[in-house]
Amino acid sequence: MPFSVHLNIIANMIKLPIPSLLLASLLLCFFCIGISVTPAMAVPVLQDQAKRSVNSSRTANTIKKNIPQEIQVLGNYQDISPHKKNIGTVRPEAALNVQAASVAEVKTTQCSSRGSRRLEKKISAKSAFIMDAANGETIFAVSPDTPRQPASTIKILTGMIAIKSLDSNDSVPVSSKAAEQPSSKVYLERKKRYKADDLINAVLLSSANDASVALAEKIAGSEKSFARMMTLRAKLWGAQKTVCKTANGLTAEGQSTTARDLATIFRHVMQDEEFSQRMKQIKAHTAEGKLLRNHNKALWQIEGAQGGKTGFTNAAGQTYVGKFKRGSSEIIVAIMGSRTMWTDLKALVEYGFAQQQTSTVAGILEKQGKSRVVASLPMVSQQQ
Repeated sequence: MPFSVHLNIIANMIKLPIPSLLLASLLLCFFCIGISVTPAMAVPVLQDQAKRSVNSSRTANTIKKNIPQEIQVLGNYQDISPHKKNIGTVRPEAALNVQAASVAEVKTTQCSSRGSRRLEKKISAKSAFIMDAANGETIFAVSPDTPRQPASTIKILTGMIAIKSLDSNDSVPVSSKAAEQPSSKVYLERKKRYKADDLINAVLLSSANDASVALAEKIAGSEKSFARMMTLRAKLWGAQKTVCKTANGLTAEGQSTTARDLATIFRHVMQDEEFSQRMKQIKAHTAEGKLLRNHNKALWQIEGAQGGKTGFTNAAGQTYVGKFKRGSSEIIVAIMGSRTMWTDLKALVEYGFAQQQTSTVAGILEKQGKSRVVASLPMVSQQQ
């Protein structure tokens, strides 16, 4: 039946002029089309933005996984949460903000990675490790778990055990074995007795091999037994790869530690007030008037040095472990197998605090509500 006939029938039924009925039909048609078309046009925009956000989130997660744990800047990576209100036209500036955040995050990661690689190439140490002294987190590492001879850095265990085992005024005898130890030493006399306080300072400040053995024999009866105590104490503190065979760190078969273990041990011992106070001394005098000088040049050469222990043997190379503090930031630095220890140490300390500062700034931004969100669904405004 022709459309005009249908229109006449409907017009007679509702008693409207044909022109008015035609106009109403057209309006109804456009209204229906609007209902069906508008969501189809609006929803894909939102879905597309959501899809891009999810992809950005996956990219961010991939970036986070690819950041070496050693140089990863700590921070909260928030998951996306679609906004259920104010759904309308996506503001262009909102999408740009998300893109800028993602780009900034990528740049931060790339800069950290490049900085880490540059530092690794710059230092001569075979192993190096920077630890956050507050929480034990890793800031930087090069072969941190490779076992190496510790040299005199292991004396931090000797000194700490002696502090906890002896009173300052305890009398410590010197055996022939102790007196015959090679340099570095304070030239203890065989069969003579010395105050424990002086010998502990001789070990921690002047890195005295003879004083180390004398203390070990006083405490455990023999250096071998004392070395087992050192190994046990290290493992109790989480230094699982440390094995001690001597009280002074002189090269011995089967003796080893790692840069990570040295940092872990030093973090623990520096929490002891007496130990940390001794390590800060640049010099000390014994009861007999002998001057003991601290071998740790970092105390007067590097800002924020709190204490540290040096070491050297032909097998170990130059070794070091120490703590540094600037403002509220504290780091532990361990070095093994270095040829230019003091140069390496300065570079590592500066890098460690730079990373700490980056982490602190990120934390402040998060507290201010400006968290470093890698990807989120763009905010949208209500369509008027």
